[in-house]
Amino acid sequence: TVWTHYRLIPLLCVGGGRCEKETEPAAEPGGERAAKTAAQGDAGHGGKPPLPATTGQDTRAAARAIAGSGVELLLFAGGDGTARDIFEAVGTEQVVLGIPAGVKIHSPVYANSPAQAGELALRFLTEGGVPAGQREVVDIDEDAVRRDVLQTALYGYLTVPLDETHMQNPKAPTAVTEEAAQQGIAEDVVEGMEEGTCYIIGPGTTTRAIMQALGLPCTLLGVDVVLNRRVLALDVNERDLLEYTEKYPCKLIVTPVGGQGYLLGRGNQQISGRVVKRIGKENVIIVATPGKMAELRGRPLLVDTGDAEADAMLAGFHRVKVGYWLERADKTAPG
Repeated sequence: TVWTHYRLIPLLCVGGGRCEKETEPAAEPGGERAAKTAAQGDAGHGGKPPLPATTGQDTRAAARAIAGSGVELLLFAGGDGTARDIFEAVGTEQVVLGIPAGVKIHSPVYANSPAQAGELALRFLTEGGVPAGQREVVDIDEDAVRRDVLQTALYGYLTVPLDETHMQNPKAPTAVTEEAAQQGIAEDVVEGMEEGTCYIIGPGTTTRAIMQALGLPCTLLGVDVVLNRRVLALDVNERDLLEYTEKYPCKLIVTPVGGQGYLLGRGNQQISGRVVKRIGKENVIIVATPGKMAELRGRPLLVDTGDAEADAMLAGFHRVKVGYWLERADKTAPG
């Protein structure tokens, strides 16, 4: 949709999906007509065939065209891969703002949520006083992941509105000094595991330490399931999790994203709002090293399952395991 009054053109791309630029103002609230048209491929309006699948090359071409039209702010939706495409297309010359829609988001060029992206875009365009500056475009190092090491690589910079409240912080890499804390957390969790209870273990290096303490294989970027200290399944999806919550009493073990504080909704979308509601707030175990919690600087832990009821259920104070027999109380809020 083109908002000509504010010189704002969103780039309607999610990852490598369909990209379109609508040339007329939307007649319905929030660009509903444009969204419906894109989803239907105009099939209901004259039988126009659906658009073909697109690639990163199409994303880059669209971004160059939009930036060349002289817009003040370019919005894009996706994850780290899309951010890399936008950087390759426009560099640091164009002010951009990412709308989080990807599984992998390590780059601090995205707002905390789609709603906050909208709020920040409006402020930037109408109120003034919001500075812009360069922030990193990073992505998972796939070669390192194949060696079972979670680390990111820097690919460039994008110019974004600078607003600590609305924008994501960069994910901080796990330092070697954190390993002792991770091992202590793992020992504490393993000692407390109950027979007959299914443990759903989210991604991350802190949760990986739990699997290592059990002597079990794990999926560094996926969600694994353990029953009676044995692997029930690795790298599961939402459907699998819903089946396990039907069969067994379940507990969920998650760790916040380093530097961002997201417990749910960033990199673990398999753990949906439906899954969380079945498990229950009392059965959520949060683990985090003291260093990871210090990165939050007093900000709450965040949840963004896409289910407002589930997010509200998780709001409030939780115990967070930060070491062997060490816990602290921290607030959780919808992100």
